[in-house]
Amino acid sequence: MTEPLFPHPRLSEAFAALRQDLVHEDGPRISTMRNYRFAILQYEPSEEFAVRGQTRRLATDLVANGWVVVSIDLKKLFLERIRGRDAEWLTSAINREKRLAAKDPERGMRYIADELALLVEGPDGLAADCARLISEQADKHPDSADRMLAIIGRAGGVYPFFRSSALLRHLDGRTRGVPVVLLYPGERRGPTALSFMGQLAPDADYRPRIYS
Repeated sequence: MTEPLFPHPRLSEAFAALRQDLVHEDGPRISTMRNYRFAILQYEPSEEFAVRGQTRRLATDLVANGWVVVSIDLKKLFLERIRGRDAEWLTSAINREKRLAAKDPERGMRYIADELALLVEGPDGLAADCARLISEQADKHPDSADRMLAIIGRAGGVYPFFRSSALLRHLDGRTRGVPVVLLYPGERRGPTALSFMGQLAPDADYRPRIYS
């Protein structure tokens, strides 16, 4: 599957607005709140490949202008956590999910979702992995503190096992002041409410600025 030849104008406008706020002469202005450098770029799940292309172009442009861009793949981190568990746990979880799904598919899905949530949710889950990657790059580039950006993507790759609504909340205070943009596949419903993948109930508990 390739990127659309002519990406949706709204998507291009969202990335253009984000870039403009990032390179503001007084420093990144992606948030209206002081000392809270988080933003969300919302897009339709069907625009995933177009978003990846736009993200690559933004990152290439910023790097060419002296920025350091930290690209974080949530799906990759998710799979690394699963592989990090011992084989006995993984085999046991798979076998039990199959037994439950044979009786009731929804029950099997709930079981495996609950098991995986223990690995990825909360402050010690994927948020901790993101904070670690950002801190590592901040240590490697101490002179680029004012020109560093973390972009967190592939959130759709962890659906339905991970809710991204709390990710930025768990990252707050752990990013060394580096601006963070979460690429969010879902629907915007009202000024601040977002529905992950357009499937989950809208969550209005979003403090970051939303570009869409």
